[in-house]
Amino acid sequence: MNILGIILMAPPAEGQEGGRYQSFIFLILILVVFYFFMIRPQMKRQKEMRKFREALGKGDKVVTAGGIHGKIKAMNETTIDVEISDDVVITVEKSTVNPVGAPQKKR
Repeated sequence: MNILGIILMAPPAEGQEGGRYQSFIFLILILVVFYFFMIRPQMKRQKEMRKFREALGKGDKVVTAGGIHGKIKAMNETTIDVEISDDVVITVEKSTVNPVGAPQKKR
């Protein structure tokens, strides 16, 4: 049996009431901290990535998850045609395109 299990199952000391309530409050506190430090920031990053991918347009410079730099030539529903050199165009999934700052338009 591990130490945490022993501590949580131990009866309250004399004169102390509510050992069960303290354990329950401690568990709720851990869940709240976990939400604010782990779950919420991840949801925020996913929302930013979705907005970035929706804002992509022809001529934007992008970097794929594999590290390939290029410029968007054409866009489909789930894929993007990226020109990586003169007359060299590859097709990649939208989900593999990551932001490296704000997308830059050719001027």
